[in-house]
Amino acid sequence: MSRRRADTAAGGRSRDLTRPEPPEPLRVPVVDTHCHLDIDDGAGSFGVDDALSAARAVGVTRIVQVGCELASARWSAQLAAAYDDIVATVALHPNEAPRIAAEEGRAALEAAWEEIATLAREPGVRAVGETGLDFYRTAAEGREVQEESFRRHVRIAVEVGKPLVIHDRDAHADVLRVLADEGAPQTVVFHCFSGDVDMARYCTERGWYLSFAGTVTFKNAAGLREALAVVPLDRVLVETDAPFLTPMPYRGRPNASYLVPLTVRAMADVLQCGEDELSQHLWDNAARVFGPL
Repeated sequence: MSRRRADTAAGGRSRDLTRPEPPEPLRVPVVDTHCHLDIDDGAGSFGVDDALSAARAVGVTRIVQVGCELASARWSAQLAAAYDDIVATVALHPNEAPRIAAEEGRAALEAAWEEIATLAREPGVRAVGETGLDFYRTAAEGREVQEESFRRHVRIAVEVGKPLVIHDRDAHADVLRVLADEGAPQTVVFHCFSGDVDMARYCTERGWYLSFAGTVTFKNAAGLREALAVVPLDRVLVETDAPFLTPMPYRGRPNASYLVPLTVRAMADVLQCGEDELSQHLWDNAARVFGPL
């Protein structure tokens, strides 16, 4: 099991690592469509069973576990096979492919892509991702390998007939360029969507899904809320990206699936629809993307 550690607060400041109190439960259940149960949030013991129990108690009854390095991908596939209320995705994260190429060499990277393709065929693995481009953390010298890895993952998703889950950070135009070049799979999800109104329209016109995390609750995210407002209800998803991106009012503290209701309620306000109505759409959309839940 991979046990990477969540980043400290910006600038290296110490974080408040106490877990937030559970929010009021949702009346209609939803799915956390992007979670990293294998990443240590620094807040002490909170295993898979605890995470599932806390989530169920507030109406988050399914979790999509995202594996984004080889050890994590293997563990995620095993977890999905062991738990009825967890499904998995597998990929090399955009920042992982350049690392493998630089530290382990080309042969190791080729082998890693082959293993991801094998894992992607397992029944509990419902999508390929998170893959894409990240120009925030990967320097210019690593971007050629990063794009090659993205293209390989697009092809894997097409080959196995499963959705593609995209990580797009500071790389909107290039992500869309690669999808146009390669030919996107039938189902595409932009995880933790960070684009503007025009990009939201571009994606949803193509039938792609946009997933929103706790960032949509942040005070400085007015542009993101404007983008959410134009997303059709049949193309929206909710996620945590836990243990990262904790929604307000707990920004900076450890995130987990049980905090999804905070994001759902913020999204309902932006979309000007009832909480129950939005929750039902979120469930139905997640079922269309990730299969039986």
